[in-house]
Amino acid sequence: MKLLVTGGAGFIGSAVVRQAVAAGHAVINLDALTYAACLDNVASVVEAPGYVFEQADICDPAALAQVFARHRPDAVMHLAAESHVDRSIDGPGAFVQTNVTGTYNMLQAARAHWDGAGRPDRFRFHHISTDEVYGSLGATGLFTEDTGYAPNSPYSASKAASDHLVRAWGETYGLPVVMTNCSNNYGPFHFPEKLIPVVILNALAGQPIPVYGAGKNVRDWLYVEDHADALLTVLERGQVGRSYNIGGENEARNIDLVRMICAILDRLRPDGAPHERLITFVADRPGHDLRYAIDPSRIRTELGWRPSVTLEEGLERTVRWYLDNEAWWRALQDRDGVGQRLGTAP
Repeated sequence: MKLLVTGGAGFIGSAVVRQAVAAGHAVINLDALTYAACLDNVASVVEAPGYVFEQADICDPAALAQVFARHRPDAVMHLAAESHVDRSIDGPGAFVQTNVTGTYNMLQAARAHWDGAGRPDRFRFHHISTDEVYGSLGATGLFTEDTGYAPNSPYSASKAASDHLVRAWGETYGLPVVMTNCSNNYGPFHFPEKLIPVVILNALAGQPIPVYGAGKNVRDWLYVEDHADALLTVLERGQVGRSYNIGGENEARNIDLVRMICAILDRLRPDGAPHERLITFVADRPGHDLRYAIDPSRIRTELGWRPSVTLEEGLERTVRWYLDNEAWWRALQDRDGVGQRLGTAP
């Protein structure tokens, strides 16, 4: 297929681009190259046949129309989004603009393209979203595709709104949509403002490792390359109009996750051991959801997919990648907001 991937220079998007190219698809990588994007993430595929990069903003309808007309994709994988909860607390407007208005623009451009091409049966609009739209769980229970939406941050609210737009364009206009909601991703090329890279890089620098509250918040962790594989599976075999939850089957409390990373670094970089001494508890994030957990039964039973990487294995791979790719993360550390505590004001 010829795939239009939005946000393909970002963390998850670049993993999708790399795997799609490896699978033999032609890929149009559309990215605005905002602060969290990095073309080094896709350096390994720039010479691949059928790969094209288009610098364009999903908030620019005219630019989107030109990209669709120029490339005439068989499918869209829409990953472009503002995604950092702390940034959404400080500046929610950018999240509404990109995640809501940008998704609307993508839907309209895809719909015009699909109509103009005679509404081919094979076309798909795959919207990639988050489990955070479901809100917060208590000590028990799992998010299913039928869980009611209850977003608690500006980020998750903007993603919930985009999910509703996608569903509406499928129901109202017949656009062949599929949707996925994933748990927390981690792995290579993770922009250094999120929890796991912050832990690794602060530990390497001998700086305090910030842990919100008491570190008891629970997340399900999904290795990014597993996620990319799941997304391509849904694109190729998912049922039109259906949503699929994608989880890593790896629940962990934040404090336990941090300690696991410290133990790996103690072994691989013993000169800084014990890295756990750097853990510093800081004021909690406003509206911090207690627990997310995914029930992945639908994607497992309908499409035969399940994650292949355990949390222990994935963290080992991730720490080693950061140790081996210092030039990549050093180049990003001067970007706006990196290394700063954001989103502290309720």
